[in-house]
Amino acid sequence: MSLPMIEIAAGEQVPLLGQGTWHMGERPNRREEEADALRFGMDLGLTLIDTAEMYADGGAEEVVGQALSGQRDRAFVVSKVYPFNADRNGVITACERSLRRLDTDFIDLYLLHWPGSVPVAETIDAFRDLKVDGKIRHFGVSNFDTTELDEWCAKPGGGETVINQILYNPSRREAEWQLLEACRGHGVMPMAYSPLEQGRLHNVPVLRSVAEKHGVLPLQVALAWVVRNQNVIAIPKAASRGHVQANVEALDIRLDETDLAAIDSALPPPHRPSPLPML
Repeated sequence: MSLPMIEIAAGEQVPLLGQGTWHMGERPNRREEEADALRFGMDLGLTLIDTAEMYADGGAEEVVGQALSGQRDRAFVVSKVYPFNADRNGVITACERSLRRLDTDFIDLYLLHWPGSVPVAETIDAFRDLKVDGKIRHFGVSNFDTTELDEWCAKPGGGETVINQILYNPSRREAEWQLLEACRGHGVMPMAYSPLEQGRLHNVPVLRSVAEKHGVLPLQVALAWVVRNQNVIAIPKAASRGHVQANVEALDIRLDETDLAAIDSALPPPHRPSPLPML
């Protein structure tokens, strides 16, 4: 299946919709079902798969590795390093552990999971070393607000950053104040994690109303809203084939001006600065 693609770097495009893996790998008896969902998603075009060393203490990376067995070349794999592993040696060691769990020779995109105490220049240097060694292809950040992103991108090598992964959905619009614009200014693509607020948007009245109008599900409306302008990548988690299918079908929903106005009224955009939330 052909999905809308979005450019994150010169000559590099990824699907507008990917697959998240937060909370995967936590229960051994679910791992095969989770890997099957990822494989099914790839068959539908969801070839971007996001994970992290934090998720299930590496267990999610193992599920991704299981899903990609024999078909690594089909996927664009994203993983993330803990801030407390973000010094020069720590990044290298953490990346090598992730590579073993993923059962791959390289990670397509490696992110600093959230800002920490290690000087950002040291982390960037480590990321650049990993690129030179062929262990990662691109790097970026996660949970960086405007000031933090500005500081990071101003460092030598910071201009190579391609992604800022942030919490963004109809109920979490803080990034609209300045951050989305800052990302564009730095040539950094926003990637929305928890675009469905881990399923909690299902009972939001305005989303239910819009969903009834279109004959779809409220969570599909939420996902369609996140990717409405095709300038934010979304990575919802789906641990079953049915959920994966529903996410893909959300791309066909066209929200009109009345829908968007209703969502803005019930879940308004920010009118003043506020801290970027994290989950």
